[in-house]
Parts: sequence; C-alpha cells; structure tokens
Amino acid sequence: MSHTNTILASAPAAAQTTPRLLSAAAARWPLARAICEPGHTLTYADLDALRWQATRALMAAGIDRGDRVAIWAPNGHQWIAAALAIHSAGAVLVPVNTRLRGVEAGGILADSGARLLFCSGDFLGDYYPALLGSHRPASLEKIVVLGTARPGAGPGVEDWCTFLSRAGGVRWEQAAARAADVKPGDLSDLMFTSGTTGRPKGVMAAHGQNLTAIASWGAAVGLQPGERYLIVSPFFHAFGYKAGWLAALMHGCTIAPHQVFDAQAILERIARERIHVLPGPPTLYLSMLAHPSLRDYDLSSLRAAVTGAATIAPSLIERMRAELGFRTVLTGYGLTESCGFATLCDGRDPAELVAATCGRAMPGVELRCAGEDGRAVPPGVAGEVQLRGYNVMQGYFNDAAATSRAIGFDGWLRTGDVGVIDEQGYLRITDRLGDMYICGGFNCYPAEIERLLAAHPAIAQVAVIGVPDERMGEVGKACIVLRPGACLAEPELIAWARGQMANYKVPRAVDFMDALPQNASGKVLKYQLRVSV
Repeated sequence: MSHTNTILASAPAAAQTTPRLLSAAAARWPLARAICEPGHTLTYADLDALRWQATRALMAAGIDRGDRVAIWAPNGHQWIAAALAIHSAGAVLVPVNTRLRGVEAGGILADSGARLLFCSGDFLGDYYPALLGSHRPASLEKIVVLGTARPGAGPGVEDWCTFLSRAGGVRWEQAAARAADVKPGDLSDLMFTSGTTGRPKGVMAAHGQNLTAIASWGAAVGLQPGERYLIVSPFFHAFGYKAGWLAALMHGCTIAPHQVFDAQAILERIARERIHVLPGPPTLYLSMLAHPSLRDYDLSSLRAAVTGAATIAPSLIERMRAELGFRTVLTGYGLTESCGFATLCDGRDPAELVAATCGRAMPGVELRCAGEDGRAVPPGVAGEVQLRGYNVMQGYFNDAAATSRAIGFDGWLRTGDVGVIDEQGYLRITDRLGDMYICGGFNCYPAEIERLLAAHPAIAQVAVIGVPDERMGEVGKACIVLRPGACLAEPELIAWARGQMANYKVPRAVDFMDALPQNASGKVLKYQLRVSV
C-alpha cells in the first residue's frame, strides 16, 4: 500500500452496551452529578433509578426487543432517561429533529414503524402532539408527553409522570433480565438522514460500534470524571447524543443540557456552572466571540472544544484559544452512516492544521480517497472519501438497494464527499459529490427541500443550492420558475416555507428565473447556478 493513501489506526477497546455502561457508571460514581439543568439535578444513582423505572414502564406498555421508540423533544434529563430506558428494554431509539414540522416528523415515525413516541409538550410556540396531528401514523400506539398533556390530545396520549406510574406492572428482575440480554451487536438507534433522493433514510447502528467510537473520541478529547459538559448540540444529532451525553456518561462527566442556542445564556452558564467542555459548530464560537459583553464573563474553566461541519478560518481556532481560553481545540469529520465518528485532530496540532483539515482516522477506522475506478488514489490526490471499519452503519432500514449503493462488497462506505489525504494521513474535505450543504451545523439536502417547495401551487420548477454565509457557514438559495400567470414574492415564499419544513432548511434567498439551466437529458445544471452567486 505504499503508493496509496489508505489509513488504518490501531484497534480500540472492546465493545459494550448502553445498559451495561450506565450500570457501571452508577456503580463507580453513584453520588456524582450526572445531569444538572435549571431546577433539576440527578446523581448517577438517581439517573440509574429513573432509567429502570422508565424501562419497566416501557415494558408495561408492551415494548419488546427490537421495537422502535422515538423521541421528539429538546435537550433535557427526560430525553436521556427515556433513551436509556429504550436501550435497556432492548428497543431501538429513533431520535426526531425538533425543528421538523408535523408532516416531516410523521413521515419518519411511519417509516421507522415506531410504536411509542416521547415528545415535547409546549416548545418554541408549538404543542408537539397537536403539531403531529393528522400526520400521526396508525403504527404509533402511544404518545408520552415530556411535560403537560393537554386534555383531548388524542388516543394513547399521556404525560411523563403517568407513564412512569405504570412501572409497577413489571418487576425489576424482569427489566434487569431484559437489559442483560442486550448484546453489543444489537441495534441501538435508527437515525434518519436525508439523501440525494430527498427521502429520509434510517441509518442503523449497534450498541458496540457506538460505544467503541465514543471511547476513542472521549480519550482524544481527554474527558475526565467530574468535568462539566455543556451540550448545546441537539440530542437528536449524533454530536449531541453520541459525542454528547453518552460520551459524558461513559467518562463520569456532569451533563449540562442546553435547549435553545443563545450566546448570552451560554456565556452565563459557562461562568455560573464552571463549564469545562463545550463542543459545537463554528457558529457557536463565532457568536460567543462576537458578543459585546464577552469580557464580562469568567470563562477560565473552559478546557476543551470540538468543532467541524464547516470551513473554518485558522484565526477562529486561534481566537478560541486566546479569547475563550480553550486549551484543547479539535476538529473532526464523521457522518451519521459512520456513527458520527471517523477522523479527529490532535490537541497538539497547530491552528492552521486544525482549521484546514479534519484530522486523521480514529483508531480502528480505515480511511482512503478513491478515484472513479473505486481504487485508492495517492496522497495529495483528490478522490471520494471512503471509510471502512467497526463504525460503518449496519445499513439503511428497509432499504437494501440504498445500502448496497453506499457500502461496497468490500466494506468501504462511500461518503459522497471529495477530499485529499496528505502524507501524514490528515484529511481535508474539498468538495461534495452531491449537492448537500451545511447550514449552522445541520446537513441540508437540496433534493428534500426542493420536494417540499414544489408543493407550492405557484411553483413550476425549483432548484436549491447552498451559498456562503458569514455566520451560518452556508444557507440555502432557491432558484424558482413560476407557473404561467402565477405571482409570488420572496418574503411570501420564505414565510410559507417556514410552515412546511425545519427552519434551517428554509432558503434565505430566492431567485426567480424564466428557466433553469439544463443539459440535454433535462438535468438541472447546478454548477451554472452556483457560478452566478
């Protein structure tokens, strides 16, 4: 392999399961704080007890091994307790994006076959059971509201306290036996990610591969027992879930969940709670650095930051170290199909290397860039980024065709990203084979957004592209051809789109055109649209 750029690091520690992880953590740090949020604190022993109560309640509700159970709620201790209970019951966690509208969430619930949903009550002006409304699939038997359940919310809707009260119908020994029967190779979660077809696909990951990756990631970040870990990234995302609260529990940290991004509130929590670890997208740190009262807050407790998901200027890394006080700043690369983990920088790397690359392959992960013939290209030559190892997904749920397109017979996962690996094994992402762009840390897939926009009665054709944005990294721009005789203004379309899709998917700009550029086969030439930006 001397002429190729295939990289393989040494194998990590043995795999585990989430139920065993929490039992071990509770035994080792019973009185340490596991979760601390405004008005609520749980020790590791408290969280363990709540996990078992919720597990028994799930079993009393008829949830069996392999059943899918969804969570559609903002960051909080109930999210974590519900997820741990799902895992302990041998079921499969289906995280649902809180920014999705009812029709989007309903589609994921239907495609996953989820039998039970834990969801928010009132959050950001929406009551989630009502938001789901008529989009609730018939397969969804029960909704548990993590808050107050309004009267007349529909069949099978109850609040969290009522749900927990049902635990008495199942003996603790039954729950313990169920949890003990969970194997490292059993499915842990089904995380939905959109693709170029515009239809979200469920990515299947197992307990063992998740925890193996988390152990490696936590070691690189240097997580220590007792460190306070502020999690701004949403729990429905791998960054908030796997590299977030699950990594914190594995290493004995205190989880500080944060629900809504607000720079001042984050600065206040860092100073008040003496936060040590704060991962997030570059937008998070840029907003903190831009806050006019930054110097009024004591941020001296900050130790580690992990970022990525966007192009980063070396000056940002330097400012994070100098002005925010981070001693360790890492960047990495991963995708849902790789359990969220693939590469990571070293804390000793200079700012230019941290900003310009995604680091090197994590232990046990093979990394290469491949040409059109599917073979690895030499260092310094661009090719499609491909991964192989324990972290590669089990496949797409109920979609064997998509799975075979993504994972070759030799086990290599095609990421759809174009990159270059240097002689030292550092990966630099240079482009995307697909059209996906990243807005504020969230993956945006134009095909999905185009499908939603095409439902507007005034639109004949639509193409969405990502355009640079100083604060968000990239934002969407919709290129629209109207139906004959139709009238539509930019503010009107943007307002309409906000009611149809998650906010980060909503285009920030609209370009009305007489026709979209197309090739002879009718395919829209998006590169021509990008040239005009």
